[in-house]
Amino acid sequence: MTAEWVTAGASVFTCLVIAATAIAALIQLRHMRGGNQILALTECRETLESREFREAQNFVSRVLPERLRDISEARKVATMNPFVDDYQAIATVGNFFENMGLFVKRGIIDKSIACDCWSFVILRNWEVLAPVIEVIRRRTSPTAYVYFEYLAAVAAKRYKTTLRDYVKDGLRMPKDTSLVDFLDRTKS
Repeated sequence: MTAEWVTAGASVFTCLVIAATAIAALIQLRHMRGGNQILALTECRETLESREFREAQNFVSRVLPERLRDISEARKVATMNPFVDDYQAIATVGNFFENMGLFVKRGIIDKSIACDCWSFVILRNWEVLAPVIEVIRRRTSPTAYVYFEYLAAVAAKRYKTTLRDYVKDGLRMPKDTSLVDFLDRTKS
């Protein structure tokens, strides 16, 4: 065997080692990305389940729509910057979904997973906050809560697709109407 063959063999071997190292590095990056996604999903879940966030969502979902029917309260919300007192809940909920939307947009959280877990919650909060967000955009910046809007649009699309596929697959459990029937029978 000549020195040229040894050199060629060593070059091929070196190339194979470098290729294997690159593949291992890509696999490692993929595992790290998965770990980061799990961490982000866990953080979102913990925030959604926290007492503070549940109280903020309760205010946004139940109290705020009633208050916005009163013109003086609507004007108060439209001019408040920053939100204070009870109205801080608007920023708490809006900012959370803005951050989640950014994570989904940038691929830190997979949009299918986020929407499968939380599309109903995302859409419920968007529907309530959309009028307030429009006021904020006109008052401050047209891009305010743009990632929240993106997340809501993705969730709406995913929700319709999931519902259609769910019905199409025919995988349904029998309905248990016992509680509904009981409540209907006992209406006063």
